[in-house]
Amino acid sequence: MGEKGAATRARILEAARVEFAEFGFAGARVDRIAERAQANKAQLYSYFGNKDALFDAVLDDALVSIVDAVPIDAADLPGYAVRLYDHYLDEPWVIRLATWTRLERRPSGPLTPEPMPREPEKLAAIAAAQEDGLVDPTLSPAEVFGTVIALSMTWSPASTTFAATADDAVPEHDRRRAVLRTIVARAFAPTSG
Repeated sequence: MGEKGAATRARILEAARVEFAEFGFAGARVDRIAERAQANKAQLYSYFGNKDALFDAVLDDALVSIVDAVPIDAADLPGYAVRLYDHYLDEPWVIRLATWTRLERRPSGPLTPEPMPREPEKLAAIAAAQEDGLVDPTLSPAEVFGTVIALSMTWSPASTTFAATADDAVPEHDRRRAVLRTIVARAFAPTSG
C-alpha cells in the first residue's frame, strides 16, 4: 500500500472510530464514514471488506491504543487503575466502543475473539507480582486483571451510576483517584498467614 493509500486507510479508520463510538455498530452508516473520511464506499470496502471487519479494526486499534497509553505495572495495581481512569477521561470513545461491542456484538465471554493486545504479558506480570508477594496469590491473574479494569471503569462512560467527564472539578477527580487507589490496594493486598 502506497503513502496515499495508507493515508486514506487511516482517514477511514478515524472516521469509523468517531461514527462507531457515537452510534454503535447498528446505528453507524458506511455512507457517513466514507463522507467524513473524504473517501468513497468502494475504497472503504477495498481496505476493510465489510462493516463488520471495519468495526473490528477500529476496536483492535482502540485496544492497542489503551495498552500503549497505559502499560500495566503489576507491582502498582492502584496506580494502574488510576491511569486507566485518567485515560477514560481523555479518550472516552475507547469505553464507548467496548460498550457497543458488549451491547451489539459480544454480549458474553471475552470482549474480543482473540486475547486482547499483550494480555498474556499482563497476566504474566500479575503472576510475577503474586510470586514476589505483592499481590494476593489466592486469585488468578485473570481475576485480578479483570477486576482492576472493572474498578477503573467505576466512573467511566459505561458507568451505570455516575459517568465522569474531563470537565468535572479537579477535587472530584482527585477524590475518585484516591478511592480507586484505596480500594485496589485493599482488594489485592497479599493475605497474611
